[in-house]
Amino acid sequence: MEGGCCSTSEETRKPAPAVARRTASAAAATAGAVKERPYRGVRMRKWGKWVAEIREPNKRSRIWLGSYSTPVAAARAYDTAVFYLRGRSARLNFPEELAAEEDCEAAGRMSAASIRKKATEVGARVDALQSSLLSQRRQQQQQQSNRSTLAPKNPDLNQEPSPESSDVD
Repeated sequence: MEGGCCSTSEETRKPAPAVARRTASAAAATAGAVKERPYRGVRMRKWGKWVAEIREPNKRSRIWLGSYSTPVAAARAYDTAVFYLRGRSARLNFPEELAAEEDCEAAGRMSAASIRKKATEVGARVDALQSSLLSQRRQQQQQQSNRSTLAPKNPDLNQEPSPESSDVD
């Protein structure tokens, strides 16, 4: 009986692949190598897009909430969907930003398609706002860097200082 169950050699005993994967992921988690997800229901694709999805209660199916350029937009889409699925008891990413106009009575009674539609609308709106804010910040940074390049880096030391730039108090 070769390689039987009573073998005590360390070389012949190898964990099952699933066990080895769990052990490796547990070791990575304790080492801090695993990236934390910034928001509930949101993950990042390999190419940098942020996506949101949620499981339907008591079903194996998922509701696809869309792909966004910012994690905040994906998180807001998730919040909208989870609110309509679970009502006020839902665990939200942004509980303080739950809109007052949200209809609590409709929560729990909407179809998956209407939840998806509502969540993608919210996500698209937030994504547009976030993208415009990012582009404005980039423009401001670019303008500031252009201003700093206008000032001479190496002043002419042979030139007499002007009265505006003197250090006299």
